[in-house]
Amino acid sequence: MELKKISIIGLGLIGGSIAKALKNRLNIPYICGIDPNAESLNQAIKEGYLTEGFLELNKTIYDSDIIFICTPINITIEYISNIKNNVKSECIITDTSSTKGEIVSFINSLDNPPCFIGGHPMAGAEKDGFSSSFSHLFENAYYILSHTKGSTEHAMDVLSKVIEGLGAIPLKLDAQTHDSITATISHVPHVIASALVNLVKSADSKDGKMQILAAGGFKDITRIASSNPQMWENIVLSNKDKVREIILNFIETLNSFVEYIDTNNSKKIYSFFECAKIYRDSFSNNQKGLILPSSELVVDVVDQPGIIGEIATLLGKNGVNIKNINVSNSREFEQGCLRITLPDSVSVDKAFDLLSDKGYKVFRF
Repeated sequence: MELKKISIIGLGLIGGSIAKALKNRLNIPYICGIDPNAESLNQAIKEGYLTEGFLELNKTIYDSDIIFICTPINITIEYISNIKNNVKSECIITDTSSTKGEIVSFINSLDNPPCFIGGHPMAGAEKDGFSSSFSHLFENAYYILSHTKGSTEHAMDVLSKVIEGLGAIPLKLDAQTHDSITATISHVPHVIASALVNLVKSADSKDGKMQILAAGGFKDITRIASSNPQMWENIVLSNKDKVREIILNFIETLNSFVEYIDTNNSKKIYSFFECAKIYRDSFSNNQKGLILPSSELVVDVVDQPGIIGEIATLLGKNGVNIKNINVSNSREFEQGCLRITLPDSVSVDKAFDLLSDKGYKVFRF
């Protein structure tokens, strides 16, 4: 299938990155965008990533070979309702929502469903919006694709080739399996991280001593609690049955651990930590996951005049942008005292090599 026109609805981080990857990596001749934000549309057109941009749906969009809908799930369903009877029969419609069950069920409930394939790119960044998008966002990231009643194997093959062209790794999963997996490895961990932060907040003294000491490891394991609250409200409610099930399973795990403590069962306590360590250490370092990795390095240095400037100059001269650099005052269970925050994993790798080559002791997470 020769792809002449691809449209993208929603030019945020994901939609904008898809537009840039389609242009830079696949050289799609005609890319059309829809977004209520005229500024994003104008920027995308000015930079050459869109052929045309519109604030609303129109005939130009309906004539597309593929339509990516990159909006929150409730808005995505509205768009599908509006375009399903207007697009050409061979047009592939896909989304990028974090949950698949609700939208796939909606498609399958239709009497004459469009050729829709559920999609979920397992990639993201800290900042949102078209200005924060980049064409290599999806490199080496899994991109979940889910069949619906309206999709065909041919359409799945076509979309899979496009996803590969974006730099991602297409992976076929049914909607229920997808939502069960994401509830376990992404949605509930975000709930747990927020619960831990709220636990410290409620237990803290008036002078905030816990907050002062809550750095190092605690800050690392609760980093995802800084995510967008509105987005996570929508995600949890759209996958509430799976999230509830996994939370109850987690509560059982904690209750079992409490029993080990009550009975002084040292073997069970040791096994609890040992099993977690072995399984955690087996995770791949080469693939992107649902939760963004920490783009930080820790450098073991002696506190002496000029050391921070020396490191900052070394990285700056070699094109590594530092987002933040600070001394870690609470570092139990971690090595090094100088924590450097960088924009992405590419910067982390480059900084690690530069500092290591200069003889610094560097640690990454």
